[in-house]
Amino acid sequence: MPSTIVSTGSNTVSADLIAVLAAVSDGVPLVLTTGQGRTLPSGPFELEHRSLQEGLRRWVEEQTHHPLGYLEQLYTFADRGRDGDGGRVISISYLGLTRRGSAQMDGGAGWVDWYRHFPWEDHRTGEPPLVAALRQALSQADTAPGFLQRVATSFGAQGEGWNEELVLQRYELLYEAGLVAEARRDRGAGQAAALATGLPMEGDHRRILATGIARLRAKIKYRPVVFELMPETFTLLQLQRSVEALSGRLVHKQNFRRLIEQQQLVEETGDVTGDTGGRPAKLFRFRREVVAERAATGTKLPLIRS
Repeated sequence: MPSTIVSTGSNTVSADLIAVLAAVSDGVPLVLTTGQGRTLPSGPFELEHRSLQEGLRRWVEEQTHHPLGYLEQLYTFADRGRDGDGGRVISISYLGLTRRGSAQMDGGAGWVDWYRHFPWEDHRTGEPPLVAALRQALSQADTAPGFLQRVATSFGAQGEGWNEELVLQRYELLYEAGLVAEARRDRGAGQAAALATGLPMEGDHRRILATGIARLRAKIKYRPVVFELMPETFTLLQLQRSVEALSGRLVHKQNFRRLIEQQQLVEETGDVTGDTGGRPAKLFRFRREVVAERAATGTKLPLIRS
């Protein structure tokens, strides 16, 4: 439980450190969870912690036994009434990128396909049927002025097109319309959802996860952070499948490879692998020196648009 910072009568304010720790394995985007997939690794910021990051690393490693590598602050949430407990929680979240690894985890800790929480976000095989059902349900919601325009923009209605980065905006619309379990919980409504809107999470953790996915989807377009998720050596197809898994969209194969070559992001190792089901494929590794060289260079991935 978060530690209390301020308590006045029945009103409390507390601070929590929360990690969105992402990995990719065999073309599946994964998030490290606790509580059988219902929570993200988290814990209170305590006086003994030297810094926010140091506190977060302690909680993640204690709860999951998984070491943290790349880490950046994500967002700070402080909305009243969205913790399911009536108080105000200041949630300081971080995004971490790692490789799945083989560390043994305790109890309910483990990796979960993040599309179990956001089934409407995976467009690699076309638009999921759920998206049309959500558009219909949202169009009938009794909400504030401007809501329908936000639906059109976020859910690609009225010819707006699908923007894979608007993960948080889509979740917030579903929350406002009462179409996710967290909204019904926070409003004291116990009825089941008419639509299967993904695996719910405790507190505001699914909202924080949506923010992390959105940040990562934007970031892979202009910084080579995807290599933090890749093994030391990989094929270009494995790299492509990882990018597609994270973005929820397919990329143009030839344009993608041309982009990787033009940016000089990888180099051949001289080895090949036969684990492709077909012809042996060349193995590559990431050229880490290009991070400094191309820190200010934009890289627009050739995603296939609907």
